[in-house]
Amino acid sequence: MKTSTKKSRGYRITIENMDTENPKSMQLDVEDREDIFAIVEKLKQGSGLDEKSATQMGIGLRLLGPLMMQNRKHPLFTDFMPHFKTFMLNLKKKVKGGVEQ
Repeated sequence: MKTSTKKSRGYRITIENMDTENPKSMQLDVEDREDIFAIVEKLKQGSGLDEKSATQMGIGLRLLGPLMMQNRKHPLFTDFMPHFKTFMLNLKKKVKGGVEQ
């Protein structure tokens, strides 16, 4: 019996510095089961953050979260993992209900 799983989405993240004298860039290809664009939109609408901050937060969380889950027993993440889980549960609740200000 086959279990149904969400299809992964591929993303390419590009970082470019804006130093015209010494321009640098890097790219990172990642797979994610979540729609990062939809997450960012939800954060823009329900987090109470400005558009730029909501975008940074959405992308950052989707890069960090799955990495931590894959490496949850790694010493870099063991102390932080319970706090991250609490933060994510709280964030999801607030965004779903809208942040009260």
